[in-house]
Amino acid sequence: MTKKFLQAKHWQLFLLMFGIPIVFQIILMVSIVSRIDGQGDPEPAVMLSYMKFFPAILILFMAIFFGWFWSVAIGLQKKVPDNVRMKVKKFKVFFFIPLIYLLVFMVGISIFMSNPPGSDAELVFTSGLFSVIIPLHLFSMFCIFYTMYFVAKTLKTVELQRKVKFEDFAGEFFMIWFYPIGIWILQPKINRMIEV
Repeated sequence: MTKKFLQAKHWQLFLLMFGIPIVFQIILMVSIVSRIDGQGDPEPAVMLSYMKFFPAILILFMAIFFGWFWSVAIGLQKKVPDNVRMKVKKFKVFFFIPLIYLLVFMVGISIFMSNPPGSDAELVFTSGLFSVIIPLHLFSMFCIFYTMYFVAKTLKTVELQRKVKFEDFAGEFFMIWFYPIGIWILQPKINRMIEV
């Protein structure tokens, strides 16, 4: 799977990550607008019926986004020069923390949504909301930023074939951060790295 991500064209990754969610949103909006009654109010049941597809689209987005991170960071390690040491184990730990957090969070939200208002499950969930979720969320964000940092560093190390500093790969870091734009520039570079 790593090889497929590395060999994928920039437009293929863009369509998988953004094309499917945009088409889903267009279908949702057309359906809602087409069912507006004479008073101008959309039917809430229509919107809620489409929301059952949202977790699948979110999981698809996460799988492609994190799969690309993994493929670049791990798949390009064999092209890193022998004299450069990269902290791959640290990357792997920080890579999996947000994934586990997001899965646990989605399960928690589904339990919360499936229980009636005022139930014990809702009270337990809301009481622990700020004390547990906010620190975990902030740490998960840190892990994602570290993952982007490591991917950018790996890219530039392979490109320059030497040890790099942040100023060497700051551009790549921000292109990864703003992935919808950066993928058009970074993926062709990755394709060329793989061909060599």
